[in-house]
Amino acid sequence: MKAIAVTGRIDAQGNLILDEPIQETSYPHQVQVIVLIPEHSEVAEIDPDDTPVEEIKASLRRALQQAKAGQRLPLSQMWEGIDAE
Repeated sequence: MKAIAVTGRIDAQGNLILDEPIQETSYPHQVQVIVLIPEHSEVAEIDPDDTPVEEIKASLRRALQQAKAGQRLPLSQMWEGIDAE
């Protein structure tokens, strides 16, 4: 059995919604799901300004795919409209 770590949330109906689709080569698969829910004390320790590692990794994967596909923004245009003081 292969393990894949992903992040997601549980909606009001109890459905598991993943933040990003799982990039697997063949579908469908029967899977086993283990849900880790933070305790109240763990929730207080989470810094709302910290971006989860999995979200950062997913963003970097998307950026790499876009760069490989030629979907790039020239560096000279990246700061247009941003007022950095």
